[in-house]
Amino acid sequence: MKRNALLLTLGSALALSSALVIAQDAPESLLPPGFDKPRPGPSRSGPPPVTVTKGSTNTGGGSSSVSVPVVQQVPGAASTSAAPGLPPGVRIPTLQELERMSPEELDALLGLKPRSDMPPAARRSLKQVGVLADYEGGLPAGALANQSGALVRAALDGNKGQIVSRWGHILLRRALASRLDAPQGMNPADFAASRAALLVRMGEGEVARAVVQDVDAGNFTDSLTRAALDAYAFTADITGICPVIAVQGGARKDAEWRVLRTVCQAFQGDGAAAMAQLDRMQGGKVWPEIDMLLAQKYAGAAGKSRRAVTIEWDGVSEITPWRYAFTIATGLEPPAALMRGAPDRYAYSAAIAPMVPLTTRAAGADKAAGAGILSSAAMVDLYSQIYAQEDITGEWADRAGLLRTAYTGEAPADRMAAIAQLWDSAGDARTRYSRQVLTAYAAARMPVEDAFADQSADLVAAMLAAGLDGNALRWAPQADVGSLTWAQLALAAPNRGNPIDAGALDSFYSNDDSDNYRKSRFLLAGLAGLGRVDQAVAADFASKLEIDLNRQTRWTRLISQAADVNNPALVCFLAGVGMQGDGWDKMTSVHLYHIVSALNRVGLSAEARMIAAEAVARG
Repeated sequence: MKRNALLLTLGSALALSSALVIAQDAPESLLPPGFDKPRPGPSRSGPPPVTVTKGSTNTGGGSSSVSVPVVQQVPGAASTSAAPGLPPGVRIPTLQELERMSPEELDALLGLKPRSDMPPAARRSLKQVGVLADYEGGLPAGALANQSGALVRAALDGNKGQIVSRWGHILLRRALASRLDAPQGMNPADFAASRAALLVRMGEGEVARAVVQDVDAGNFTDSLTRAALDAYAFTADITGICPVIAVQGGARKDAEWRVLRTVCQAFQGDGAAAMAQLDRMQGGKVWPEIDMLLAQKYAGAAGKSRRAVTIEWDGVSEITPWRYAFTIATGLEPPAALMRGAPDRYAYSAAIAPMVPLTTRAAGADKAAGAGILSSAAMVDLYSQIYAQEDITGEWADRAGLLRTAYTGEAPADRMAAIAQLWDSAGDARTRYSRQVLTAYAAARMPVEDAFADQSADLVAAMLAAGLDGNALRWAPQADVGSLTWAQLALAAPNRGNPIDAGALDSFYSNDDSDNYRKSRFLLAGLAGLGRVDQAVAADFASKLEIDLNRQTRWTRLISQAADVNNPALVCFLAGVGMQGDGWDKMTSVHLYHIVSALNRVGLSAEARMIAAEAVARG
């Protein structure tokens, strides 16, 4: 709309100047030769050209016999006077030139600068940025106000986003989404950018987008703009970035920004010009061929400029964030061969994308649930939709049927058989844990009977994956001391009167078949962090396991100091740093001990208990 208005305005100026030329002495044309390709005009530093009228002579004395020019300057030629309505020295482009101009070139022509039209009363403060207030479960707003911005930035930017613990992921997401004051010396917009960027790396695109949207576009910094682009790409919300682009304008010149700006132009009502601009970009090799075709297909859905674009994947060897976003946003799916071996972020994106097929979402959910991105309820809802779709057959329909039996089967044995089949059909340990998240509430409905004692450890792990500690504790009277069921419940119980004795630890150790007694190490670290084992007993058992829970590093000192001053937000950020890795074999007992201890001391004991129990179950 704005571009059309601009073309009309400049076109009117062009027509006016042309009319003045013709009207001087019609029908004789006063245009000089070479109108289409005018020669360069005289230097502005020299004297202006003088036109002498009939019957007059130039006396050189500055008398009135010397006339002023009577011919308006030809558009396209240099001039010392401006056309009506334009600043001095500005050349009026032709209509053809205007049509070919990109939004960036139009802004440069008119001297437009990024601005926000939001009235002052509607602008939001940067005092606190986030989407989860403390009364909604978020962390205290002022927790980081007096902290070093350099430390907070390092904890956020240094985290690669892959967290070994599902409950650790959930806790860190909660901290990053909280409404928080920026730490000392850190721009609030940059603080939001670091949080949103980490959320994207964690696979939490929707939460990252929500954090970004809590800042007015006029307050965006370069880092927040980058984080916003990543968040909108992750969620395939391509037009969501358009308000930011409208305010930032031509502030960026990279290919990604230019293509997105043109796509936004199409959805603002100027589809024909946008498609023409995309065609020129395609010819200029601004983006790879496949990406330009996808952008054209997406932009072509806007307005009257609908265009059929055929997408050919031949020769495409990798998937990229915007390539994936444009693909699913246009109702397509990338080739299966291209997605084979792709990073997990695309599975996480598919799990929450409403536009992809349900079976694709379910495949992504098998990774996203174990990571902490999807809840048990969300998983059940997804499989319920699959069950209701009669045209879905095969393995996914079978799993949906098994899940229904797991929850609604009349006989407990039938429910247990369905639950176990869902677990055992998983291809790896991570998928199996996601299936435990899926069956958490079904496990909670199982009766506490000797017939199911052999499955009690997995049943308890499933319930604790969804935080159902009350239901899980029903198995405490049936759990043998030293068993895996007993160890999980010893950590997950909200309160425990008597400390764990040495005999119980030794019994667990003798039954531990994990690599290098990892489960025993995690059990000791969790119990010590929660204060549920005597120091002397812990020291003896640590010596047996050849570990030193008191070993200090810079990270252990920082998280302990954060707990000493009762700062839950900083403890969560530092705990996230200590839980990085692609598996529990990357977690050390020392890190687990300090994480559980610090969380317990700042009032996050529920999360501390769940993380410790999960470590023993999955170690």
